[in-house]
Amino acid sequence: MQLFYNPNIDETTTQIDFSKDESRHIVKVLRKNSGDQLQITNGKGWLFVAEITLSDIKNCVASILSRSFEPARNYKVHLAVAPTKMNDRYEWFLEKATEIGVDTITPIICDHSERKVIKTDRFEKILQAAMKQSLHYYLPELQESISFNDFINLPFDGQKFIAHCEESERVSFKNALQLHTNVLILIGPEGDFSPNEIKTAMASGFKPISLGNTRLRTETAAIIACHSVAFTNEQ
Repeated sequence: MQLFYNPNIDETTTQIDFSKDESRHIVKVLRKNSGDQLQITNGKGWLFVAEITLSDIKNCVASILSRSFEPARNYKVHLAVAPTKMNDRYEWFLEKATEIGVDTITPIICDHSERKVIKTDRFEKILQAAMKQSLHYYLPELQESISFNDFINLPFDGQKFIAHCEESERVSFKNALQLHTNVLILIGPEGDFSPNEIKTAMASGFKPISLGNTRLRTETAAIIACHSVAFTNEQ
C-alpha cells in the first residue's frame, strides 16, 4: 500500500490537485495513469481513496471515491526530548517514535545541551515520511524548541515524568504508567539533566523515573519510553 499525505484536504473535499513534485512522483516514478487509485491521508485521522482523472507530470488530479475516519487513541504521548549533538540521531528518534506512536514532540534546550539551534523543516519531512511508511493516519505535532525552564511550566493534563541517570530515588517507568492516560516524558541531552533541572521538574509535578539498569543514549531512551507507553496500553 502506497500512502500519500496532503494536509489540505478534509471530509468535504471532492478533488485533489497534487503539487508539481508529487505529480512527478506519481506519474513518472510510480507510473500511475488515469483510472488508477491512490490512498491519501491528511494526517488528522482521515483516509481517502481517490481515482486519478488527469495523469499529468506537472499537475496530477484525482477525484475522491471514498473516505473513512480512524478515531484517535484514548491517550496522548508527548515526548520532550533534548536535541542530540549529532542531528542524525534525533532524526532517527523522530522516525521510530512516529512508527511506534507519538502525538507531540518538543525539542527542549537544557543546561547540558550541546545543540541549541533547531531547524524543523527537515524534521517535518521525516515525520511525514515515517507516517506514510508505517501507514498511520495521524501526523505527530512537532513543536518549536523551547527552554527547559519555560517548558516545564506549561499546563499538561496527565502523568508527567522525567527520566534521568542521577543516583537518586526513581521509580520504574513501567510500574508508574497508568492505562489510557495522557503521558508527558522529559528526556535529557547527552550530559543528562542538571541536578537543578531535576529538582525544578520534580517541584513542578514531574515524577523521576528509570528506564532500565543501563545508561542509554538520548534517542534510545526516548524510543524506549515511547514503546513502553504503547506496549502497556496494548494490554
